Amino acid sequence: MTTKLYMLEEQVGFIMRLAGQRHSGIFKAHALLGLTPAQFSVLIKVLELGECSQNDLGRKTAMDVATIKGVVERLRARDLVYVKPDPSDKRRALVVPIEGTKAMAQDLKDAGHQIIKETLEPLSVSESELFLTLLAKIS
Repeated sequence: MTTKLYMLEEQVGFIMRLAGQRHSGIFKAHALLGLTPAQFSVLIKVLELGECSQNDLGRKTAMDVATIKGVVERLRARDLVYVKPDPSDKRRALVVPIEGTKAMAQDLKDAGHQIIKETLEPLSVSESELFLTLLAKIS
């Protein structure tokens, strides 16, 4: 049996929470329109796809059914997307960016790049690449 002390400050969850808090602060400082990280992710993905079923959008953004439904509803209420029935399956809802949202796609991407740059700023390029590789491996 090991007698090593359990030091909170050395634990992966604690360190990830601190990094997450730092990233959240950076995100909030640069988020356009006061978007949340979830709203930003969905908007970026729907802009990439043009239109997408709500269920597929949830899978592509790693959100469960209830979460994606709420995020899409909030984006719809802010007139950033609209929802229409899928012509091939009326049970499915398609999420589509409005023209005004399409017009700000580059601004959203630029904000995203700035958030990434500031989040990874303490790391060298090779450290950033390794960090992202390791995060993907444990995700």
